[in-house]
This record gives sequence, C-alpha cells and structure tokens, in this order.
Amino acid sequence: MKAPSIAARRLSFPLGLCIGLALLALSLSWAVSVGAIRVPLPVVWGVVANKIIPDTVVADWSAGREAIVWDIRFPRALLACLVGAGLAMVGASLQAVTRNPLADPHLLGISAGGAFGAILALLHTGMFVGLLTVPLLAFLGALSATLLVLAVSQFATATSADRLILAGVAVSFIVMSAANLLIFLGDPRATHTVVFWMLGGLGLAQWGQLIYPLAVFVICGAYLWRNAGNLNAMTIGDETASTLGIPVARFRLTVFFVGALITGVMVAFSGIIGFVGLMIPHIVRLVVGGDYARVLPLSALFGAIFLLWADILARTVMAPEDMPIGIVTGLIGGLFFVWLLRRAKG
Repeated sequence: MKAPSIAARRLSFPLGLCIGLALLALSLSWAVSVGAIRVPLPVVWGVVANKIIPDTVVADWSAGREAIVWDIRFPRALLACLVGAGLAMVGASLQAVTRNPLADPHLLGISAGGAFGAILALLHTGMFVGLLTVPLLAFLGALSATLLVLAVSQFATATSADRLILAGVAVSFIVMSAANLLIFLGDPRATHTVVFWMLGGLGLAQWGQLIYPLAVFVICGAYLWRNAGNLNAMTIGDETASTLGIPVARFRLTVFFVGALITGVMVAFSGIIGFVGLMIPHIVRLVVGGDYARVLPLSALFGAIFLLWADILARTVMAPEDMPIGIVTGLIGGLFFVWLLRRAKG
C-alpha cells in the first residue's frame, strides 16, 4: 500500500490554528506556574481572573504568590510570546524575499546593532533614563544598523536578494567589532551583565514596557500578513513577481525595514535570541504548506510557544539561577538543523 504523501498529511489552517491556540494556553499556564517557587495552576488563573475582573475568584492565596504570578512571571511569559512570535514572522518573511532558507532576523546586522546599543548603555553611558536606557539604546542601535545596511546596499547598487545579504553580513561584522571594542574599553567588573544580555534573557519584563513590543508586533505583523500574496510571489523569483506588478526592489527593502523594526524592538527587551526566526518557519511549512497567508500567523503562534518552553527550560534546569535563553535556543536550533540535513538527504 502506498504511503500518503507529505501534502496529504498536512493540517488544514483552521485545525492548525486551533491546535496552536490550545498549546499556547497550556504553555502560558505552565510557564507562569513553574519556577523556584511552584504555583498551582488554579491559583495562576485565579490571580489573573481577579486582576482582569476584580473579585471573580475568592482570593485564598498569599500576597507573595500573587506578586510572583502577576508582577514577575506573567509579564515575562507575555514578553516571551511577543519575542517568539515577532522573530518567527520576520524569519519567514526574510526567507521569502531573499529566497534563502537560512535567512533569519539576525542576518542583516540588526542584532549586532542592538548589542552595540545595549553595551554602550551598560558600560559607558549609565542609566540616564532609568530602566528604559538599555532597551532604548538597543533599539536605536538596531535601527541604525538597518539604516546602515540599506545605505550600503544603495551605495553599492546592491538591491538584489543575495547582495543585500552580503551587505548585512558586512555591516554585522563591522558593528560587532565596534561592540567588542566597547567591551574592551569598559569596566571589566560589569562585563558579566553584558554577556548575559548578549546571550538573551527575559528577566527585564515589566507591565509598563510590554506596550512597545506589542504595538510594533501588531502593526508590522499586520503589514506582513496583508502582503502574504506578494511574499508568495517573491518565493518564485523576481521575474515572476515583477510580471505580477510587484515593485520587487522596493518591496524587498520595505520588508527588510519592517523586519528590522520588529527585531530591533524585540532585541531591545530580550537581548539576542537566535534560531527562532530560522527554525520555526521551516516547521510550520512542513505542517501547513508554503502559503504565506497560513505560514505567517502560524509561525507567530508556534514561535511564541517555542520561546515559552525555551524560557521554562532556562528557568528550571539550573534553578534558582536563570540560564541565558539563547543557550537553550541555540542548542535546540543546532539539533534541529542536524535533523533537517538528515531529512533532506533522505
């Protein structure tokens, strides 16, 4: 009997969406529950329900547990969802406009610019605007690196996909060299904070700051999803996209800029977290096919789930210490690509 083809085994979009939402709710609950101090799931959602609609549930828990759930773990879990969703959407979009399956949000020097800004704040400028100093300078660094990539590409008339990637790699090396110089010139006693930030972490999550990544993700994510048809055309080739009336060079630069905006904001609040934008779109395409009207929302959904579980591992493996989340995503991402290479050979 003939085995069913891969296409026949793919999930429909509504079914994939329902499964993803159910997994997201379960993952979010577990992420808030586990930690150095375990909080039962009924208490977790009792606290959340009372915060949203006061006196919904009888508060039979301590004030300390309520603070752990609402002030520490819940904003951290929501930040993980936003960062994972944003990076996965950007990775999927970049893979379309570059026609490069290895493209991800860190390809164009965006993360290097964010690292430069964060190191500048942590080692040299001081917290001149309070806790927002690091995310603010990290975002400005990421945006500056993106503008530099676009300037280099225009200077070299490198608007094609492969040349834009080369421009991004060149700028990334230059900016990281400047960041390393800042570390060398900084106070050696403070470099441990820089190392932790460069390896990624969600410990800076606060309710008052979540509005920034949320607003950028909603606006820029809506733009990418609205242009899913153009992204489908770009995967076929520039000539085909041009015949369909798409201004190829301008659209590619716009997607790069939107991706830089999302990545810059996410990096500003989470540090450098790799492999999410590289890995999740591949998994989603295996499950639901290559239509970007499906790939983008499901990449966002499963990117959020993946980063939630990566954060759970980072918090529990060495509890009560937090392992940098970039170590977890790097290990999982490396193993994933070993499997992907094996699968491609088969």
